[in-house]
Parts: sequence; C-alpha cells; structure tokens
Amino acid sequence: MPMEKTFDATEAEPRLYAAWEQQGCFRAGAGARRDESFTIMIPPPNVTGALHVGHAFNNTLQDIMIRWHRMRGFDTLWQPGQDHAGIATQLQVEKKLMAESNLRRTDLSREDFVAKVWEWKAESGGTIINQLKRLGSSCDWSRNAFTMAGAPGDPRTGHENSPDFHDAVIKVFVDMYDKGLIYRGKRLVNWDPHFETAISDLEVESREIDGHMWHFKYPLAGGETYTYVEKDADGNVLFKEVRDYISIATTRPETMLGDGAVAVHPSDERYAPIVGKLCEIPVGPKAQRRLIPIITDPYPDPTFGSGAVKITGAHDFNDYQVAQRSGIPLYRLMDTRGHMRADGAPHAIDAARAQDIANGAAFTEAEVDALNLVPDDLRGRDRFEARDRVIAQVTAEGLAVMVPDTDSRLGKPKKPSEEAPEQVPLVEAKKIMAPYGDRSQVIIEPMLTDQWFVATDKIVKPALQAVRDGRTTIMPESGEKVYFHWLENIEPWCISRQLWWGHRIPVWYDEDGNHYCAPTEADARAQAPGKTLTQDPDVLDTWFSSGLWPIGTLGWPEQTDELKRYFPTDVLITGQDILFFWVARMMMMQLAVVDEIPFHTVYLHQLVRDEKGQKMSKTKGNVIDPLEIVDEFGADALRFTNASMAALGGVLKLSVDRIKGYRNFGTKLWNACRFAEMNGVFENHKSGAPIPRNPSETVNKWIVGETARVREEVDAALEAYKFNDAAAALYSFVWGKVCDWYLEFSKPLLLDGNEAEQAETRATMAWVLDQCLILLHPIMPFITEELWQTLGDRDRMLALTPWPEYSADQIDPAADAEMNWVVGLIEDVRSARAQMNVPVGLYVPVLQLQADDAARRAWSSNEALIKRLARIDSLTETDAAPKGAISISAPGASFALPLADIIDAGAEKARLEKALAKLGKELGGLRGRLGNPKFIESAPDEVVQEARDNLSLREEEEAKIKAALSRLAEIA
Repeated sequence: MPMEKTFDATEAEPRLYAAWEQQGCFRAGAGARRDESFTIMIPPPNVTGALHVGHAFNNTLQDIMIRWHRMRGFDTLWQPGQDHAGIATQLQVEKKLMAESNLRRTDLSREDFVAKVWEWKAESGGTIINQLKRLGSSCDWSRNAFTMAGAPGDPRTGHENSPDFHDAVIKVFVDMYDKGLIYRGKRLVNWDPHFETAISDLEVESREIDGHMWHFKYPLAGGETYTYVEKDADGNVLFKEVRDYISIATTRPETMLGDGAVAVHPSDERYAPIVGKLCEIPVGPKAQRRLIPIITDPYPDPTFGSGAVKITGAHDFNDYQVAQRSGIPLYRLMDTRGHMRADGAPHAIDAARAQDIANGAAFTEAEVDALNLVPDDLRGRDRFEARDRVIAQVTAEGLAVMVPDTDSRLGKPKKPSEEAPEQVPLVEAKKIMAPYGDRSQVIIEPMLTDQWFVATDKIVKPALQAVRDGRTTIMPESGEKVYFHWLENIEPWCISRQLWWGHRIPVWYDEDGNHYCAPTEADARAQAPGKTLTQDPDVLDTWFSSGLWPIGTLGWPEQTDELKRYFPTDVLITGQDILFFWVARMMMMQLAVVDEIPFHTVYLHQLVRDEKGQKMSKTKGNVIDPLEIVDEFGADALRFTNASMAALGGVLKLSVDRIKGYRNFGTKLWNACRFAEMNGVFENHKSGAPIPRNPSETVNKWIVGETARVREEVDAALEAYKFNDAAAALYSFVWGKVCDWYLEFSKPLLLDGNEAEQAETRATMAWVLDQCLILLHPIMPFITEELWQTLGDRDRMLALTPWPEYSADQIDPAADAEMNWVVGLIEDVRSARAQMNVPVGLYVPVLQLQADDAARRAWSSNEALIKRLARIDSLTETDAAPKGAISISAPGASFALPLADIIDAGAEKARLEKALAKLGKELGGLRGRLGNPKFIESAPDEVVQEARDNLSLREEEEAKIKAALSRLAEIA
C-alpha cells in the first residue's frame, strides 16, 4: 500500500509507543550486544507534577542518549520514577479534601490523612508518566520507582521490579545516626507559617516587593552621651554632634523585641566611644525595657545607613551568624503560625531574666528558648499587625529618627521653603527582597527550631575530591565552580519537616525525653524495654530520600543483580538550579553510604526561556505548554527543537516558529521517502541492507561518503554531549545533502538511466534513506519508526536496530571533490543572483574565464543539472569578463555573470547602502552595551548572552551586505 501523503502524528505516536512497549524495546538490556552497560537515572519529577517545558527539554536529552546507546548495543537502563514531594503532595490532597468534604487535614487522624494521600497517588500519580510517554521517553517503565515505595500505608499489591525504597531510606538514617552523622539540634531554618514546617532553600522564592526602612533611636543606658563625628575620606570633619543614642535602620520592626545586641564594624570610628556599652530597645513598657550591648563584628557595612545593625539572631540568617560568633542569646518571638508568641510567663518576668542574661548571667539554650519577650499587648497578634503597633509605639515615644518633610527619600513632594519645615519620621520607601514559600505563597520566617540535621562537614570531603580528581565531571565547567563554592561553605543540612506525608523519622521518645533510633518500633522497644515510646512526628526532607535515588532504585541495601550491573550510573542530565539541592547531595550520600560516586558525568542545563530569553510565567503570558506543542506539531518537532537549542552552557530560548520549522523538516524527510517509494526504491527492500560497495555513478559514490561523514559527526557530537551539533549536522545532511542535492542529482539516473544505473541508484537511495532514519531516530523517534515500518520488510523495530559503524574511509576523494564542486558552484550562482535581486525564474548566461581539467570534467559530467538548478541558459568561454559582470570562483575555475543589462545597479546599491546604514546603528548600540563593563557586571547572564547573539547575527548580515556591495562595484 502506498505511503500516506503526510505523517499523522496524532494517530501514529500512541500506536508506535504501544508497539515499542509491547515488544519490550525499553526494558533494561533490550537489544544488548556488548558487555558495557549505560545507565541514566531520571531526575524524579514530583508525583504531583505535569509536564512542563523543563521536563520536555531535560527528558529529550536523556532519551537521545539512551536511544543512541541502546542502538549501539549497550546494556541500557533508563530508570524512571517519581518523588513523593512531601509538601507539594500534602498541599494537593489538603485542597482536594477541603473542596470535596470541607475538611482540614487536622480534622482527620494522621493515619487517615496519609491513607487519603495514597488514594490520591493511585488516582492521579501517573499523570506525568503518561505525559512523558507522549514525548517518546523510552524509560523502562516496568522498573518505575517511587520514593515512598514500601512505606507504611503503601497499597501496592506488588511491582516486580520496584524495590522498597522506604527500607533504604530508613536504613541510611539509622546507620548515619549511629555513626554520629545525623543529630538533633536547634538552628535557624526557613519556616513556612502556612504549612507550619521547615522548608528547603529551593522551596523559597525571593521576590522584589515594595518595602520600607524605618530608622529608630536606641537610647544609651543611664543617659550616657558621646560625640558622634562623621568625616570624609581625607579625614575632614563633615558633621559633629553630641548624642545619647545609637541609630539603627530596620525593615522588620517587629523583630526588635528579640534583639540581643547592636553591632558596628570594628573600624567604624564613629561608635568607638560606646562599644561595650549598653543601649535600650525602644519598645514595650518603659519600666521593662531591656538593655543590650553594643558590639563589634565584620558584618555591618559602615557605608550603609547609620552603619549600626540590630542583631536578632533568632529571626535573621545574617544576624544568627553574628550571634553565634559573639555568644549573643537567641530569643524566639513567633509561634509556628507566624504570630507573636502567647506562651510562657508574663513579659515582665521574662524581660527581667533576659536582662540578667544580657548583663552576663549564665544561661542555657533551653532557658533562652523558653523566654517570651513579646510584651503582653502584642502576644498572639499576627507578625505584620505587631509591626504596625511597634512602629506606632516607638514613634509616639519620640524615638523615631526625625527629618524635615522635604526629604525626597520619603517619596513625598517637596513643600515650599519654610523657615522651620515640619519634622516627620524617617521612613525610606525601598525595594526589598522578600522570601516567599513557593507552595504557600506566604512570606517565610527565619525561625529557630529543633530539627534533625546531617553533619555535612563530616561527609562533604569525598564529594569534593571526586570532582577534583576527575572521577565525576560537571558540564559546563562553570558548574564545577558553583559546586565547589557551595560544598566548601556548606552548612548543616536540615532534614526534618513538620508534615504528615513523607518518611517518618525513625526515632522514638520515652516519657523522660530520651530518644531511640531504630528501623522499626519493635527495634526501638528492644532498646527501651518496659518504657512507653512515642515516635517523632516529623518526616524527612524529600531531598534526603531523593539523595539516595541511584542506589535505592536498584534495590540497595540488597546486593541485587541490577545494583551490580548498573551502578555506578553514567550521566546525570538535570537543571543547574538543583546542582546543590540534589546533585551535590547524591554525591555526598552515595559516597557516605556505599563509598562510590553515583555517576561519572553531570550535564547541567539552564532554565528554558521564551524566544526573547525571558523567564516563562503565567503573569507575562509567555508560558509554552509542551503538550499543546505535541498536539499541534507532534513530539518529534519539539524534540528536535530541544536538541537544536541544547548548546552546552547556552541560553535555552524556545520559539514556536522554530518548532514549526522542525515540523517542516519532518515533512521534508517524509516527502523524500515518498519520492523514493514512488520511484520503486523500496521494492523488495529489507532491514540490514549492506552499504553499497563500489558504486559506479559519481553521485552515488558521493552520497555514500557524505553519509559516512555525518555518522562520524553525530557520534562525536553525542559523545561530547553537544546535542545541538548533532542536530545541526543531521539537519544539514538530511535537508541539504540528501533532499536538496542527492534526490535532484539522482532523478536523471532513475528516469533515464540504463537498467544497471537505475538498480544501483535505487539501492543506494534506499540505503541512504535508511541511514537517515537510523541516525535521526534518537532525536525524532516517531516519524523515523513509522517510515522504517512502512518502507521495506523489517526484521525488527527501528528502536532496536543496530547503529551503523562505517567510517569516513567510505569517502571517494574524486567523487567527493567533483560533487562538492558542483554543489558549491550552484550555491554561489544562486547566492549572487539573490544578492543582486535577479528574478528567480530568469535563466542567465555564464562566462567561463578559465578552468582546469578537473573543473571541465565536473562541468561536463553535470552540465544539465548545473544549468537547471542554477538557472543558467548557456556557458561561453572568454578571456576577460565584460564591464557589468560579477565574478564567481570555483576550485580550478573562474566564472562571471553578465548582469549589467539585467538589473538596475544604482537602485540595488541604494537599497543595500540603506540597509547597511540601518544595520550600522543597531551594531553601534549593541557594541556600546557589550563594551560597557557595568552592563556586563549587572545584567543577568541571559540578557548579556542575548546581546552577544544579536551582535553575532547582525555582524553576519553586515558581512553579506558588504559582499553584495563589493559585487555591485564590479558592475559599476
């Protein structure tokens, strides 16, 4: 049955994917013909997730590598799975529970709520799996893993190849606890007041918002005074006055209640007279106000604001570090909901004890944590309501810094000049970066809480050394610098979360507060016979469990055949944004647990952006839905686009127009195969047809060599993870060499050649198109598989067809030189015609000024093709070109096109000069921006790269216009 006129991706893609699965094409080891294994671990998407452009890009690159290695005969495993995504999943189920039953999580028991989560996972957890299949991802779905598999409540009835991941997670926690690598402690963490849990840095979004800076006076204790002096860089006195206070600026006045000190830089001479003295926190009942010390620390910037910084160690990460260095108490002000604390003794009692501690009295961490320094009238109030009240109280007390109401910093219009302008509080309107929970959308509070931590300083060195000694390579190289910076400055890793969904921390407490770490409650009871035990309510950070992904999915702690075969894995392809949160933690955890690197290569890519390089967001309206792209253009077009823009370290700009272009590329391939089919090329054609040996026709010799050349280019590009180079080489070969040239060159042989010439050309064309399908398959699996099945009698699916191994020694030097001479001449004539605006359909004469024997043979053997494809009506030999002719060169020959009577040279020159002038202005602007150091330093990397890309494109355009003007000069 003849081929359809077009490829129907909507119908074919699900049919082909089902056939691949039915025939086991994606199973681990499918098609293996060699001993080497090749393994990729999928970065597990959230079980709540849906396919977005980042997933589509990332999984395309993984699939290209997997399909390429599978076809090369490697024992290949692409391990799929999903992350249980604690906070994200809990949010989804809470929303569902409220919408359907008007119930909150806390209206259910913990066990009942977790059962609801498992129900939701069974109903909706496979969404992203099906979406990845639509993309063509060739994972071994029989091994699909889940980071909560085997946990209490898991309703699975048995998955043949999915190990109990939960057992691995719990074992690692217990082992690391026993080795002193996991401990419980009190540290500052990101706290989400909505979910009432600690969250990771990755779950915090920094947003620029409109904020304010308030300036307050902290009176010196006992009415002391000092002379405040400001000087210029040369030591000249600019301002001098006697003060009885130190001025601070804050964007969070509500945290003043928990101040432990005021810090100034050691070199700041303005405050040298009062360092070591006490000052008063200007809020709360007058009789109960605390005095805090004025200390020195490198943290304050003497050039910013007043140079004095209040230190609230329990509610600011920078302040926490200062407090730790100086032994400053950490006073917690808020509860888990972000309200001012309402627990504990009356404020007067707590304030008195806090004053004793500030005066040098001994204290314990537990005692300080129990102190509630929130005044009675603010207890239980929301933190932002408390802020307003604190501001009002300080201002009413007369302790706000006052300035004339003519200061532009107030954001108010200046008043007409007055002898005594009104004094108003100094409040600076300013942009501030506020941390928001990415799920809750509320402002995150730095909070001092008891949590479980990994002592990362004890396990980080092997992870650093593995990259330093080259056992693991991070690409691009800039990723290594980031990796080293993070790990060399690593903090303890908070691994506990105050959620219900997740791996429950395997620690039990007795009534005296002693804790027992064990894999099960029965084991814990064996450690504490006769005691009543209660399990820790917290769960583990999802990054802890996903940090064990490579070994956990392969059956560890059991020494499974899969673990022996596929670990260590080979390459990890993931976004650079999780280099620290996931990649570095996998490195640390695998080395700590099994003393082995998890992968030898890490390929990091940037965020996928829109065609202008802008981050996609619903607010901007520039979000591209990959499933809509697949619906409209097919998965292959999206995949080829992803591969083509995957320049290592480059900005990833996804354009719908580009996707359309690669859809057209698929159509070009389809039409080429239809042409071949209609000319009997695939009659009696079978899989594994051998490479044509010693063809007699020059054009067939040439295309065999070109095929061998591109095979080497593609392999070299993929070996180096240069996906864009592989895509570019295939595009140029398939569209350019095969479709545009070879099919055209073959027509005379197919239509008018003798029987032997026709047979040779059909066999060569069948082989060449087969190679196009094979080489394109890793990038464009659907259309190539459909063509493979449609054309010829195949003994296996293309997905398992062996990858070719022929090399460039197939190139015939004489045929290569001749056909490339012909192609080059035709392209040069076409280019000259286009530059000079010669009408497309007009045949023009060509003058031959000189030609060696090889050039003459090339012309003679291909004259009809050259004339037809270059629109040439005649060739005349002459000694010199007449005035009004433009020159064209070819190896061993020179030609001229007499165009004086064909085009209006003056008009063409004016048109080109106008275009060049306009381009010159654009180039000047771009070069000015890129030559400005401030632009390079301050602009986002993607903006700088976009400017460089634009400059490169416009410089190419400028060169073409100048070349055209040079040719016009020959005519004039």
